[in-house]
Amino acid sequence: MRHRMIIIGIFLGYFMAGCSEPADAIDPIDDFGTTASNVFLYYEDVEAATTFYNQVLGFRVAADYGFARIMQVAPKSFITLVDHEQGMHSADEPKTTAIALVTDQLDEWWEYIRTQDIDLRSTEYDPQKGRPHHGFVAIDPEGYFLEFERFLPHEENRSFMPVLDATDTLFADPGSSVPAGLGIKATIVWFYYQDLEGIQRFYEDVLGFDLIVDQGWAKIYPIAPTGYLGLVEEQRGMHRYTEQKAVTLSLLTDNLDAWYEYLSNHPGIEMRSAEISDTDRYRAFVAYDPEGYYLEWDVFKDVPENRGITAGRSRPSVGSATYVHPVQKIAPTVP
Repeated sequence: MRHRMIIIGIFLGYFMAGCSEPADAIDPIDDFGTTASNVFLYYEDVEAATTFYNQVLGFRVAADYGFARIMQVAPKSFITLVDHEQGMHSADEPKTTAIALVTDQLDEWWEYIRTQDIDLRSTEYDPQKGRPHHGFVAIDPEGYFLEFERFLPHEENRSFMPVLDATDTLFADPGSSVPAGLGIKATIVWFYYQDLEGIQRFYEDVLGFDLIVDQGWAKIYPIAPTGYLGLVEEQRGMHRYTEQKAVTLSLLTDNLDAWYEYLSNHPGIEMRSAEISDTDRYRAFVAYDPEGYYLEWDVFKDVPENRGITAGRSRPSVGSATYVHPVQKIAPTVP
């Protein structure tokens, strides 16, 4: 409730002021850009979670901070497993999120997952013809939902399919139990909302995100070269609204100071960070969205611990001059 009341007041001021904004107003996602997406998940047993994501799902450990392990899922998509005693959230908070693992190899993943000791929310896999997407849902060791998903040629995906078709697959770590040749090409972080229309205005008008897939009660936005955010009407999705949420969405960027200057002075967003945090490994700040999800912006420093994250940072990013935005219906230069 705290976030909703604060943001109601903020949005009133924002939209009243919006009428007088100049035509060349800042479009942050295009002007400042992102290089990758990341999502923080919070665990009681980080070692067990790391074993699951590395050995069972084949995700490479890109950085090991001890209390946190950054796993590379797709070419420019990461999941960070955090010891909840040292993170911003507790593992006891509701896990009001789901991570879609986008792949062209859904049938093969289904056959493999069924051989593993993994809880499944989807007890059957029924890829019926004519649907815009197929999928099934697995559950990680501490209850986070993982949706293995394949998007298909369909009117609903007319802007999305050229982007996915041009995106490389990141194949599983060869030291894992995943069969050779299986991999993931993108991720979608699903968040669940009471006011879908209001949250759309926030992400489009304040953060500059551009809609690429409209499923009616779910909206998908590109937020990084292989990372997407999905906004879901909570009455229709896999989760209901909760005030607390054991998840943080992170955007990696080379223009952290520009993002901070813009957001910290914008009436449409509530900041959690009073300033940019600067450590030996990274710089970062955190804000809230209107229904209380934590949003973090990061830049990882070029230090040995981060080589698995920073390698290839000069490749095209969302907002860069060499990256054609997906919603322009032109396949982008893929990292």
